Amino acid sequence: MAQNNSRGRLNLDLPKASLNRKNLRDTALLLSYLRPYRGRLAAAGGAMILSSLLSLCFPFLAGSLMDAAMPGASGHTIAWLPHSINAVALLMFGVIAVQAASSFFHSTSMTKVGQRALADLRRDTYSRLICLPMTFFGQRRVGELNSRISADLTQIEATLINSVPQFLRQTLLLLGGIALIATTSGRLTLIMLGAIPPVIILAVIFGRKIRENSRKTQDKLAATGVIVEETLQGIFNVKAFVNESFEITRYGRSMDEYLSAALSGARLRGAFFAFIIFSLFGCIVVVLWSGATLLQSGQITIGEMTRFVLYTAFVAGAMGQFADLYAQLQKAVGATQRVRELLEEQPEFTLAAAGPAAAPSTELPALRGEVEFCDVHFRYASRPEVEVLKGISFTAKPGEKIALVGPSGSGKSTIISLILRFYDPHPGEIRVDGQPAAGYPLAWLRNQMSIVPQEALLFGGTIFENIAYGRPDATEAEVLEAARQAHAYEFITAFPEGFKTMVGERGVKLSGGQRQRVAIARAILKDPAILILDEATSSLDSESERLVQLALDRLMENRTTFMIAHRLATVRRADRILVIQAGLLVESGTHDELFQQPNGLYRHLAELQFGAGL
Repeated sequence: MAQNNSRGRLNLDLPKASLNRKNLRDTALLLSYLRPYRGRLAAAGGAMILSSLLSLCFPFLAGSLMDAAMPGASGHTIAWLPHSINAVALLMFGVIAVQAASSFFHSTSMTKVGQRALADLRRDTYSRLICLPMTFFGQRRVGELNSRISADLTQIEATLINSVPQFLRQTLLLLGGIALIATTSGRLTLIMLGAIPPVIILAVIFGRKIRENSRKTQDKLAATGVIVEETLQGIFNVKAFVNESFEITRYGRSMDEYLSAALSGARLRGAFFAFIIFSLFGCIVVVLWSGATLLQSGQITIGEMTRFVLYTAFVAGAMGQFADLYAQLQKAVGATQRVRELLEEQPEFTLAAAGPAAAPSTELPALRGEVEFCDVHFRYASRPEVEVLKGISFTAKPGEKIALVGPSGSGKSTIISLILRFYDPHPGEIRVDGQPAAGYPLAWLRNQMSIVPQEALLFGGTIFENIAYGRPDATEAEVLEAARQAHAYEFITAFPEGFKTMVGERGVKLSGGQRQRVAIARAILKDPAILILDEATSSLDSESERLVQLALDRLMENRTTFMIAHRLATVRRADRILVIQAGLLVESGTHDELFQQPNGLYRHLAELQFGAGL
């Protein structure tokens, strides 16, 4: 439940990191991605500075306009400024035009730089993620990794394009505004600086309470969403147990909790807005009152009063935005740290060696398919206290069909993972064609293997693209021939769009048997030396199983095959059956040999499925 709650406010409540020297040094990662665009970035920075300086000119010119409008204005106007109202107003329009142009250039340039830099970072992050070993994925949740690609990089993008430029702009406006206020009237500056900090402190306190309430409200809303999701996913049970009233009550109770939190937040935000209105206008009244007093006594001009009021608004606006900008920068630093950790993970191999056509510097001959396990032990990093394999030793000869049989959790899938080198044994060794498996280039070795899983996972493209996934550089004729050999050509061409038929997410538009035959066609196209079948026919109806078995028989010809099967009828034709129990190889032989052992595990499993008369 907590996991769902956190997912519900993933983008609303990203973790923050303190802005210390170490964390800021880590954000140098972003600078390396900005470096190729440093020319445009410098131009965007110059435009931002120019826009900010021109913003500071506006109150100054507005004050001059007021002074120029007063009788006897010549004594108050700045010598190098025009003295007529029309001339000052025209100058102000010119300043606004230049400011607008520089703001446009800064905004578009910064967005282009930020988007391109973040696109490079996204590509590198995804490329590194997809090349990491299975040990990494075994210790991470998919939601966490997806957050790195989506929420964290989106936060970095928003900060790089919006928050950082705004932070720099508001800093310039704050410092420039205070400096220009001080030159206008020292007394009014002291009054303003004395009034604003208490308001900012109280605003920060209010803001913290509102954020806490917002997190609580999002949690409550996420909880209601979880109830809806669980109820609809389990609607069969809800109906079967006539629990509609119970679920309605449960949802209503959760909604009441959400409503209570939301109304509390509404009161907080209402009080905050009232406080801000009172404080803002209260400060303005104090400043205007003090200024009016000075104006009445002749100590300042109407133009200086105008400048002061406008500069005060600039300073207050800048200070009001700093709290939110600071929080955004904290989130960006935290997101950068998490992305940096991902980029520093060691990949299995470089992308240059990952393609199907990749080959090491010295051309290697195709594998014959001999696989040897030599006293292999293994523990998963996530469960180091559990020894999954305990000294497994066997040899599979080229072209031999090996069946792995045993109770669930005995270690069969782990053996398959070790053959694919998703993990490496420790201690022990796996040899392929007489050479240590670890001595082969990993990408090249996996290109010599193929797997047909129990639940064939198809990607959301066309049937053609899913078959070609086995060898992306295959020709159309080769893809069609693979489909024929997998007994898939007939049902594919029966679709109106044929091989261009979209399979839907995870292949939902195809039946189980059709998905399996597409997966088999994919494996045939790859033409592996070593084939792995993981319960490839266990979830099919009789007709689909017959067609899939015909395709598998074609696929297994002249290939070393490892098949996992709980349905023992599918392993009778195996050249050898390895019976695994609790991480140990307890029996080995053909079906007939193993069934003759009266107290053997294989015979026991067979009798459980088929009865003693098998």
